[in-house]
Amino acid sequence: MTTVRSVAAEAAEFGKTFRGSLMQPGDAGYEEARKVHNGLVDKRPALIAQCRDTSDVTDAIRLAQRLGLEVAVRGGGHNVAGRATIDGGVMIDLSQMKGIRVDTERRRVRAQGGVTWAELNRETQRHSLAVTGGVVSSTGIAGLTLGGGLGWLMGKYGLALDNLTSLELVNAQGELVRASKTEEPDLFWAARGGGGNFGIATTLEYQLHPIGPAITGGLIAHPFDRSRDVLSLFRESTSSLPDEQILVATLAHAPDGSGMKLAAMVTCHCGPLAAGELAVRRLKQFGTPALDGIGPMDYCELNSMLDAGYPKGAFNYWKSTFLRELSDDAIGTMIACFARCPTPMGQLLVEHVHGAAVRVGVEETAFPHRQEGYNFLILTQWLDAAMTDRCIAWTRDTYAQMEPFAATGRYVNYLGDDEGIDPVPAAYGSNYRRLRELKSKYDPKNFFRMNQNIRPLV
Repeated sequence: MTTVRSVAAEAAEFGKTFRGSLMQPGDAGYEEARKVHNGLVDKRPALIAQCRDTSDVTDAIRLAQRLGLEVAVRGGGHNVAGRATIDGGVMIDLSQMKGIRVDTERRRVRAQGGVTWAELNRETQRHSLAVTGGVVSSTGIAGLTLGGGLGWLMGKYGLALDNLTSLELVNAQGELVRASKTEEPDLFWAARGGGGNFGIATTLEYQLHPIGPAITGGLIAHPFDRSRDVLSLFRESTSSLPDEQILVATLAHAPDGSGMKLAAMVTCHCGPLAAGELAVRRLKQFGTPALDGIGPMDYCELNSMLDAGYPKGAFNYWKSTFLRELSDDAIGTMIACFARCPTPMGQLLVEHVHGAAVRVGVEETAFPHRQEGYNFLILTQWLDAAMTDRCIAWTRDTYAQMEPFAATGRYVNYLGDDEGIDPVPAAYGSNYRRLRELKSKYDPKNFFRMNQNIRPLV
């Protein structure tokens, strides 16, 4: 049995060669380091290993194994289920690993596992290059990519994982492994969608594309009583979008804190500005918007535009599913449910997936959701702990009301931590069996299990 004394003794010895920072409860910096983005998650690791390099990651894995402790891996810390931290185990924290190297000739970027999308975009946009990334810029690149990576460029260039050319993983044996289409191809296949089940991604390499610095994008919002018309326009518009354009619909609240409900759309057109102006014209000419923020803007600005709406430390409770279709009844149900939303930070989102993201075969990567359609997300946030029960109840009720319109698939990056039935098979569909076989090959003891877990067959 591991004791506090044995952890302290091992950590003291370990700290002689560890380049990063080791923290235990009571140490300076521990309270801040243990927090993740979701304030609803309140866990206390026995040890936090803030790594500086790959050798630190390797050593931290071996330390956890000597102590017999479970491991959680933190990149950006955004995972809504709080899988980046753990009670009584070791948090391996990559947030100090910030190296980024852009190769303009090959249009590639190599970045370490603690990099956020804001940091990556800042470096690549110096050269008018980008890769599909998160729509909230403080999200970590590793977690989002390994689980899929929906983003503003996916119609033209596919998901974040579709642009991954190689990665370096520290496996359950504490060994550094490079995976690509030619090196450990099975591992590379599994990592592109399999989340953190197969190792700790210390370096990721992406293919870059010519983007910006100026694109056409932004948000346009209408009064809530126009919700049905706005969502109908969204449905009609998404039936014929060019690859260069992504469109997301949301029922949300005004950002001024007034609690005013709105029906809005957010868009990005990554092609020439003239083409972008034509593509958004119908959105801008529809009705009388309460707010029209669509126009030319820097790509980095678009990627940080929504950040203020997702503050660190807010309580978060999400539920999501892909939809069979965005029918009139589904739209009506969404509107009726949102009318009862108890928090001014709650919202319903419908993300449309099309273009290059769905022109990849279901079995080409572990991520199986390659049909054009919609992903529905109930994103509930609040700041007052006294609101917790009401907000969770509303989220669950809304999800139940939308179940008649749900498809079988689930997006692994949005899965919460209180599912009654294991949602992981639905996240991987027909690829789940092969993922379990590869889990048996690469992590037969399920060392990496603080995640949306793919259990080995053996």
